[in-house]
Amino acid sequence: MLKDVHSEAINNAFSEERLWWRGPMMMMTEMLSLTCDRLMSHRQLACCASHCCIPLNCKELLIYSNPNTSKKPLLLTGHHGDISAMVFGTGKDPVLLCSASADYIIVWDIERCQKRAAEGRIAAGTIIGTSLGEVDYLAFSLSDQRIAACSRNTVYILSSKKEDVMCTLTGHLGPLTCAEFCPWNIDILVTTSEDRTFKVWDLTTECVYYQSFVLSASPLLSVCFLEDSRQLITGSSEGQVWCFSLPDDHKCHLVTRMDLQKMQKRLERQLDTAAANRPGGVTGVMQEQQTHSDIVETSKPVLRMSFCSSLTGTRDMEKNRRNGCLWIGSSDGLYLVDLATSDLLAVIYFKEFPKVSISMAGSWSISPGRQNSTVCLVSSMFAPCVVLLEVQMPDSVDGLRDLLRPNWTGGEDLTVVPSAPPLLESPLHAAFKQKEPTKKGGVREQPLVFHSNVRSSGYTSSPRRNMFSPKTNIQKTSHTTKTNKKIGWKLRDYPANSTAPSVPHTKLSIAKKPVCCFQYSGNGKHILCGLGDGSVLLYKSSLTGKPAVYTGHGKAVSSVGWSHSRQWWLSASEDQTLQIWPCDNAEPVISMSADKFSKPIKAAQLYYLDKFLLMASGPSLYLYLCHLDRTRDDIKRYQQRSVLKLVRCLETPATEITAMSAINDFFSYIVLACGSDRSIQVFDMNKGAVASELSDAHSRAIHCITQNKGSMFSTQAPDSYNLFLTSAVTDGVKLWDLRTLRCVRRYESHVNRCYPCGSAISPCGRFIASGSEDNCAYVYDIGSSSYIHKLQRHSDTVLNVTFNPAMPELLTGTLDGELSVFHPSTGTSLSPESCA
Repeated sequence: MLKDVHSEAINNAFSEERLWWRGPMMMMTEMLSLTCDRLMSHRQLACCASHCCIPLNCKELLIYSNPNTSKKPLLLTGHHGDISAMVFGTGKDPVLLCSASADYIIVWDIERCQKRAAEGRIAAGTIIGTSLGEVDYLAFSLSDQRIAACSRNTVYILSSKKEDVMCTLTGHLGPLTCAEFCPWNIDILVTTSEDRTFKVWDLTTECVYYQSFVLSASPLLSVCFLEDSRQLITGSSEGQVWCFSLPDDHKCHLVTRMDLQKMQKRLERQLDTAAANRPGGVTGVMQEQQTHSDIVETSKPVLRMSFCSSLTGTRDMEKNRRNGCLWIGSSDGLYLVDLATSDLLAVIYFKEFPKVSISMAGSWSISPGRQNSTVCLVSSMFAPCVVLLEVQMPDSVDGLRDLLRPNWTGGEDLTVVPSAPPLLESPLHAAFKQKEPTKKGGVREQPLVFHSNVRSSGYTSSPRRNMFSPKTNIQKTSHTTKTNKKIGWKLRDYPANSTAPSVPHTKLSIAKKPVCCFQYSGNGKHILCGLGDGSVLLYKSSLTGKPAVYTGHGKAVSSVGWSHSRQWWLSASEDQTLQIWPCDNAEPVISMSADKFSKPIKAAQLYYLDKFLLMASGPSLYLYLCHLDRTRDDIKRYQQRSVLKLVRCLETPATEITAMSAINDFFSYIVLACGSDRSIQVFDMNKGAVASELSDAHSRAIHCITQNKGSMFSTQAPDSYNLFLTSAVTDGVKLWDLRTLRCVRRYESHVNRCYPCGSAISPCGRFIASGSEDNCAYVYDIGSSSYIHKLQRHSDTVLNVTFNPAMPELLTGTLDGELSVFHPSTGTSLSPESCA
């Protein structure tokens, strides 16, 4: 029984309302519905941009034209057994179809078969395999020259032109579930099996390049490739998705792992928050919550995956993204995943479309369609039914993300580099009051002489014993005098094309205490290291010589920071104290005692070119006006001439601020703060208020936030300074764009399950480094989620990483007090000390 519903549209009010909550401008239309004589839930279906294939009576094939499903289908006969798998080729001219049963594997030329049928002759195909067993999966190579046929735990590589078994691959411990050819290497094949592993095969030697470990407790079902980023993706029957890199050496490493169930819940929370921020959105959220109360959670098997090539970004950040979007066909609907951020962009549930004949899917075939659409051939799980669906997509990824855009209180996008001067009532105009000189009456005291220097009378000098003797050997001196001034450190441009640091250069064990924080000075010549015992060490950047030791804190140092002038630096501790030190003195000029704050100081730094002091303690962000003076009265040394004045105290809804960041190298109004409620607060200090807030930024509280600050030695585009990183335990590192307050990429190759491992951005803005608990540091390319270097040989967990602002150099600090310096693998670089 055939039902053509291509002309029908989904205009049900309930469906449109639910569709708006799940994803904007996402429409799904049922183009074709066919009732079969038996279940097709576990059969491989075939669908391409122009045609779809549906089994008829288990031994025949019906070929429909997707643009015109009402047209009489093409009937293909030739199999004597039940057809178990089918697949279309990758080419468009000609369009090839391969079908398999227990007796034959046949390749059909669709255009030739249509011509023979139009002439009244029987359409025939080419038999390429005979009696290879029940085939569960078929796959064409990129050139359509070879076909992989999976039968039990064996893969047969067949020629698509003639009956020829080119090679046979065995090695899996369970039945095969999928096999796909690598699109950028025709001699690579990846297979998955019920033994919960995947293998990377070399077809020229018939050997295994790489075999994965057991990924899950459930079988792996599907494989998909991303050619631009050289990655492979596999999914299991319990909704887990793994993304692995596939480099030239074929040593795969895990890039990211996703869970459809968790991603769905996170999307629901984001949509509820976005709906509540819209006018009249409260009712919609209440209706949605009432609907959720009747939902029973089920497993979400990854039945089929396909790269979504119909979405193109319009923003600069979207244009530069290498990874795209991925369609995941599951039992309850179709999921659209952003691979760069591991976020769920949209979900299309079958239950939200009453006109669709399927409520639970058993198998999928997904292919790009026409005019920014996607076509899907789906079989029902419990009914003998197969439907052809068309999903209409928005024009860009931005259209999908607009629904999740947070509510901006300012009404406009924020940028780190200001575009206007401060407001008249801005807190940034704060200044100390200058004391007017006191006027005294009467005649002021006058000097007794008119010259500043009075010549001595000579009474106190010793008597002269030698008479005057003329100089006879006077040499003529040139008029040009050479200055003997010490030449300062020369500014050198940061090498923009240098490779990432990867070669160990210097290693130093400073103490058996954790390196809680460190920072390079602005010129890259010195390093401040805050330790877990409350002391601070000041090293040269080469880590040579004895360091200057500063003590004064009773607990671990939470943050250290240099001033922009490099004449001062500060240290804050968990004992609720803060001190500001001059660089040439071991005595602080400002000491803030613990009685001023009720909770530990989580972060502190100088701000607005050293004019202000920013501090985060508890739920409050403090802005102090800062005046630093190193002079002291020798008689009253206990009196400090340095002064701090509280200008503004900003409160956050979180119980505690866990991380904070601001730029001090140039004037900027933006201050970023992360709360214990997993939120990110964007403060506009020009207005002295919260400009925007993003809730549920991570699954755990953020312990590190790092902005792309650049350095005085490198130049970046102004928009690049709007990027910042956040790190959270068990949730990896996320790269955010301040203009949209959206995550644009995620990095998860490192291990971070317990300790607060930090992250950093290189001064050139091309690399990202992160600490890890596997005694390694990871270096990522900012445009790819896969790491490029894994820096090993650390003695313990790498807690902190930072880049030298003057040269391509990476510094790492470990839990057991070890500092390591890494240099690039190519080229020679001079240390800052040698540039004098």
